[in-house]
Amino acid sequence: MSPRLDNGITGLADVTDTATSPVPAVPRQPTERLPDRTDHDPASDILPDDFIPENPGLPLGTHPEQDAGTAADEAAEAELLQQLQLPEIPPYDEVGPLDARALSKTLFERLETLEEGTHEYAYVRNTLVELNLALVKFAASRFRSRSEPMEDIVQVGTIGLIKAIDRFELSRGVEFPTFAMPTIVGEIKRFFRDTSWSVRVPRRLQELRLDLAKAGDELSQKLDRAPTVEELATRLNLSTEEVVEGMAASNAYTASSLDAQPEEDDSEGALADRIGYEDHGLEGIEYVESLKPLIAELPTRDRRILSLRFVANMTQSEIGEELGISQMHVSRLLSRTLGKLRKGLMVEE
Repeated sequence: MSPRLDNGITGLADVTDTATSPVPAVPRQPTERLPDRTDHDPASDILPDDFIPENPGLPLGTHPEQDAGTAADEAAEAELLQQLQLPEIPPYDEVGPLDARALSKTLFERLETLEEGTHEYAYVRNTLVELNLALVKFAASRFRSRSEPMEDIVQVGTIGLIKAIDRFELSRGVEFPTFAMPTIVGEIKRFFRDTSWSVRVPRRLQELRLDLAKAGDELSQKLDRAPTVEELATRLNLSTEEVVEGMAASNAYTASSLDAQPEEDDSEGALADRIGYEDHGLEGIEYVESLKPLIAELPTRDRRILSLRFVANMTQSEIGEELGISQMHVSRLLSRTLGKLRKGLMVEE
């Protein structure tokens, strides 16, 4: 029995009618291996005499415990269908669209009479989900060109199908596929909106990106050229600032790796090799240019002391020996000169 019936069958003994005949008990298999017998069919130990296998070509009894569990599950399923007054449900892959629609209507009518949370309710609800999975696969096929795996898209669409089943009401007179398809597609679109953007942007900008793309294509065909920002703003009744903001937000949809290799006809290297770096020497250009006229106004000896100290990188003692003065005198002259330059830089023009 498929996993779709687990919720509907578990604990069936607590909810079935005592008047109905119980499921035939399955005899326990012996723990010791019995000698092989050519005149005995092992399936007769676990199946009734009137049981007809679905595929006579497969030998029954090869896995006695599995065959016994399958027979018991099928009997329990048949008993539950009889209790719910439902027709026998064929394999889902064999049900055509028209039959699935008619069977879904019957199941919805029965679902309205059941109490939520019971095993019968879960069985009918799960059957409706599996019976209408074709709607999910059809909706997911519209997004096959996306980068997301198709299995993930189908799973998200199944969530939309479940929401549609929970909200559907037969009294509205609408066919279930007509009601469910917008919910399934909306759930898939919401999935792409929330996960496919490389950088998270507000929903307003995400929708604006779609509007700009649509308006851009229409204007390009009409004008035979790329539209300007003003033309896009006029078409969408927006300001030019909003259009520029939407175009900038579009860059956040996809991201390129810094290590991505360039195209074959591109002679430049990877993007990381073309990105500039911060040059800390640029910070001192403004000060150097501001100091040039102030240094030019200094006496010759003061300019020479600055050159020996900050260009030749000499100590105050070495400068004193070079100029024939004491180290203390050099220190006083240097402090006076630096103070004068500092004061000149602080003066506002």
